[in-house]
Amino acid sequence: MPKSKSAEKAARVAERRRLRNKSLKSATKTHFTRAEKLIAANQPEAQQAVVDTISALDRNAKKGVIHRNTAARRKSRLMKKFNQAKLSGTAQRKTDKA
Repeated sequence: MPKSKSAEKAARVAERRRLRNKSLKSATKTHFTRAEKLIAANQPEAQQAVVDTISALDRNAKKGVIHRNTAARRKSRLMKKFNQAKLSGTAQRKTDKA
């Protein structure tokens, strides 16, 4: 238990921030999962999902919900998957025409 008024307030503030961060992290994870599924299914909506996910990661890093290096790492991994899927999709289209 907090012993002083300032410690009590700090505990209340920390709890509010924890709940806010929890919801923001969860929403970002949902964006990430949705983008990965669209990339794997080679859907045309994948590009917009990737843009939305990167935007959410940047926003959370700016607010301090996640570390900026964590956001950069996740963006990099997502873009790598997206670009590989795009390349394999292009290669398949070329072989289909031939």
